[in-house]
Amino acid sequence: MKNDRYRSRLVDEKINNYLKAFGAICIEGPKWCGKTWTSEHHAESEIKLQDPANNYQNRSLAEMSPLMILKGDSPRLIDEWQDVPPLWDAVRSEVDRTGQKGQFILTGSSTPNRKDIKHSGAGRIARIHMLPMSLYEAGYSDGKISLKDICYGRADDVMTGEVDLKDLIDFILRGGWPDNIDIPLSAASLVPKQYVEAIITDDSARIDGIQRDTLKMRRLLKSLARNESTTATNRTLIRDIKDQDGDEIMPKTVTEYLNVFDRLYLLNDQPAYSSSMRSSVRIKQQAKHHFCDPSIAASLMNCTPDNLMNDLNTLGFLFEGLVERDLGIYAETLDGKLYHYQDYKGREIDAVIELPDGNWCGFEIKLGAGEIDAGASNLLKISSEFEEDPKSKKPQALCVVCGMSNAAYRRPDGVYVVPITSLKN
Repeated sequence: MKNDRYRSRLVDEKINNYLKAFGAICIEGPKWCGKTWTSEHHAESEIKLQDPANNYQNRSLAEMSPLMILKGDSPRLIDEWQDVPPLWDAVRSEVDRTGQKGQFILTGSSTPNRKDIKHSGAGRIARIHMLPMSLYEAGYSDGKISLKDICYGRADDVMTGEVDLKDLIDFILRGGWPDNIDIPLSAASLVPKQYVEAIITDDSARIDGIQRDTLKMRRLLKSLARNESTTATNRTLIRDIKDQDGDEIMPKTVTEYLNVFDRLYLLNDQPAYSSSMRSSVRIKQQAKHHFCDPSIAASLMNCTPDNLMNDLNTLGFLFEGLVERDLGIYAETLDGKLYHYQDYKGREIDAVIELPDGNWCGFEIKLGAGEIDAGASNLLKISSEFEEDPKSKKPQALCVVCGMSNAAYRRPDGVYVVPITSLKN
């Protein structure tokens, strides 16, 4: 199943480890992010349920006899298993019967209706979430600085070279789609546009058989794009749609459509963080809005290199989405989790990574080098206030991730500075 064109992914190590620990794994994530190629890289045999050969014969076989298609060398890949939901229970049952590890790899681009599944698969089938490629995986970051070293205070000072703003814009518009590497930006920009069209015109109905209002879906997606990297509430999204498009959308409809987008892995919202459940600080619990890739938000707003160069405010929000996509991917390899911090005193931290031992690190995201001082000052101020609260845990490390710095270094005040184009896990 090895492919000479396969480009290594950071999730590869986790897949190897999980195959040793569980009878099956399920790799979930948005379409076109590389799930199938990654799964094939680890598999010894496969069956694709969306193969149209012989009038979708594979899917018909799976519906008639799920156990039949489980036969093959292990690990056996079952691609897009959600098309035949009973396969989940068949895999779980086979894992129970044999007791062997690493038997199956399932991939899924949507969450199926759970009513067709009898068992959660807990302890038998482990879930792994994939996103499009980070800059490091795509080869756009030189990886001179490790996130792990920053979090544990071991990062060295290093010159990283000049960064062109045009390159950062290219990375945002191109996105982390594996097929977009090394093709012209004019062609790469078509991918997120077609992704959105597929969601609206086909996938949203395919997920549960319900035909939805495509115009309202498009308006909601555009509102989410305009609110990329913010904590806008559903009420704000409704007001934004009315202000921008002159059309009303019901709160129930917004909730339903957001759930559909989430089930299709189109969204990758960033939850809120609290350093202590006993802290006296009241924490806002609203998640920060992100698509699975910032190129989708850029496409929905019809962004181009020229108009982004002339709208640095919008570029800043999209750049924040790019950085937080990558921080989430890198944190996952450390068994960490990505959050954001916002409280009712108006204090905010763009990104928080919680480490497996419960410690946390704070990150501010700044596009230009001229904003580094402000980012560091904000981090230090909030850190000092955490130290004064005996019920809160102070951050283990502080860092400003920026776009335009030509060096990675630790400031005299202890705050790290690192360009996103030199960061890896």
